[in-house]
Amino acid sequence: MHGILFRLKFKLCAVLSLALLFSSTAAYAELSAAADAKTSAQLINAKSGILMEASTGEVLYEQNADERLPIASVTKTMTMLLIMEALDEGKISLNDTVTVSEYAASMGGSQVFLEVGEQMSADDMLKAIAVASGNDAAVAMAEFVSGSEGAFVEKMNKRAAELGCTNTHFINCNGLDETEEHYSTARDVALISRALISHKKIFDYTTIWMDSLRGGNFGLSNTNKLIRFYKGANGLKTGSTSTAKYCLSATAERDGMQLIAVIIAAPTTADRFSSASALLDFGFANFDAVGEGFTDLPAPYVRVTGGISEQTAPKINGDGFIVKKGCRDRIETRFELAESVDAPLTKGQKLGEVIYTVDGIEAARRDVCADEDIPRINLMQMFIRNLNDWITL
Repeated sequence: MHGILFRLKFKLCAVLSLALLFSSTAAYAELSAAADAKTSAQLINAKSGILMEASTGEVLYEQNADERLPIASVTKTMTMLLIMEALDEGKISLNDTVTVSEYAASMGGSQVFLEVGEQMSADDMLKAIAVASGNDAAVAMAEFVSGSEGAFVEKMNKRAAELGCTNTHFINCNGLDETEEHYSTARDVALISRALISHKKIFDYTTIWMDSLRGGNFGLSNTNKLIRFYKGANGLKTGSTSTAKYCLSATAERDGMQLIAVIIAAPTTADRFSSASALLDFGFANFDAVGEGFTDLPAPYVRVTGGISEQTAPKINGDGFIVKKGCRDRIETRFELAESVDAPLTKGQKLGEVIYTVDGIEAARRDVCADEDIPRINLMQMFIRNLNDWITL
């Protein structure tokens, strides 16, 4: 009888332990998930919003993030991305001279009042887009990069698809005169913004508070007021129309963590800035981004059978990860690697995983991969190796 009771108690404890473990793991996994409904109602006053950590793409908060909505001049995040990519590919240079067409000069809304035939450097055009949200400058650069705005817009839609933006479609490069066919979502804007800020040069423009064009004769003031008033703010793009209401993709960096807060359809301009600030505050207060020091740890050697090298030093593959604030010092690392692999070995081939835990609970795992090609050893190479081993003995 006592044996039966003992076994029942043991099984009950085991079940409870598993339940607690599952509960703890689930709780940790939810550290980076959105806050509950009560909290989300307090964080933003807008139809849609999202908070993303830039290095990992991990979403820390979201509210109605996948509804297709007009985004006004936040469209220019994609315009600037294509400009930055054209610069990196050497297709254009910041020193290039851009000549303004009649069509570009005809743009209304936010503009820097370009005149037909006026010439301005690509550097100044990019400044006009990033700081003053110049619709005319956006069209001038679209024509310069692709020959026409239509061709540029085709590239915008293609690039959006490549980034995984499944709910985005553009009909122009500046967000002016939107129709129902021009839309995006908070999540997609965050993805585009993440790609844009991977080009660090863009911060040279998006962090400008006040500047000028035309030899100091035309003043610029950043439409993103967080650049001046929010600690760590470094971008990115505002937008507003009567249809889109007030929109913003705001970026900020503190203590090595770069955040992206997107607000779509806030009722007032004050609401978009206060809502973005609230999202950024939430992220900085509750999370830490873990990167260098953990993602570049040396992995144990793995034995290679039948290769010209007898072992290889693999490397961790992938981005960093997010942990709850204050947990960084409690992160432990465990490698689970193959004891040996057969040659040939290909660079990038998965050899195992590294698991990061906090207080014994998994926080993240990343692949550990070969960092070199190792061909199979041939008979002559094997003979020379054995001969060298014999001489050494």
